[in-house]
Amino acid sequence: MIDSNTRLVARLAGLRVLIIGDVSLDEYIFGRATRLSREAPVPVLEWMRRDIILGGAANPARNIVALGSSAIQIGIVGADTEGEQLRTALHAVGISGTGLITIAGRPTTVKTRILAHEPPRLPQQVARLDRLERSRLAPDDEQRIIDVLAEHVPLVDAVLCSDYQLGLLTPNVVDAMRSLCQRYGVLLTVDAQGNSHYYHGVDLFRCNNTEAAATLGRSLSTEADFHKALVELQQRLQARLIIVTRGPDGLSLLGTQAEYTHLPATVVSEVYDTTGAGDTFIAVTTLALAAGLEPLVAARLANTAAALVVRKLGNAVVTPGELHQAFNAGYVL
Repeated sequence: MIDSNTRLVARLAGLRVLIIGDVSLDEYIFGRATRLSREAPVPVLEWMRRDIILGGAANPARNIVALGSSAIQIGIVGADTEGEQLRTALHAVGISGTGLITIAGRPTTVKTRILAHEPPRLPQQVARLDRLERSRLAPDDEQRIIDVLAEHVPLVDAVLCSDYQLGLLTPNVVDAMRSLCQRYGVLLTVDAQGNSHYYHGVDLFRCNNTEAAATLGRSLSTEADFHKALVELQQRLQARLIIVTRGPDGLSLLGTQAEYTHLPATVVSEVYDTTGAGDTFIAVTTLALAAGLEPLVAARLANTAAALVVRKLGNAVVTPGELHQAFNAGYVL
């Protein structure tokens, strides 16, 4: 069984994936808590260090590269220092930034997290400050994105759409993306945090349980609730595969070639930080489906990968070695 899982992991390498979505820089500022402020009931932190990593739609791209496949990023950045930092960070981890366009007057998205850190205790997030712009793209900028899609879609095995609701994925852009994928027979997967009605007719639509409940306008608690919800989502969206991730309760899936199934969460270790687990999940599922794996096998593989990244701080990636180690420890598909 371990050898079989090892072969599955190897199939995630060597693919070409185009990732389109809202990219960001994730900034982590660490400080040592020394006392409470006299100005407000907050800790005073003395500077320790500052880390910057790729976030947003660039995080699935990081996971794809870490697993041995190639990634091309489509996104928007501002004509600012942060935009240059983001381009440099993409290059540093082997992600092609040829699909990035610069829009003057629109800031590069930066999410700053301030953490109190006192080793050996784990860092505690004190505050988060986001610099972003949510307005829709101007028509000229929409066309620039569509032109980049038209250039790259014929050359890839899959398109992964990661929608962080920051204005890039307009109805026109989504329609062009879907039409190009259908024309060239390219797998199209979507990780949506809203606007689910944009994404009809895709190969995979993934959201979490909270987003599914918001889309359907009702709470989801029992297994019967989730079964009914996935049937309704598939009917609404006409997607080949629907996956709703459910945090500690695992995931549910339903597809044209997969009956309704609930998979419990894979528990590899204590959960540390769930940030980015969804990005890892959609990246691994996209690679697995593009490699021709069955939906249930793809979901199990992604379930294990997501369980591995929640052990790490912030947006993180899973590597083939970590997957192999998990399988060797008995976490088999």
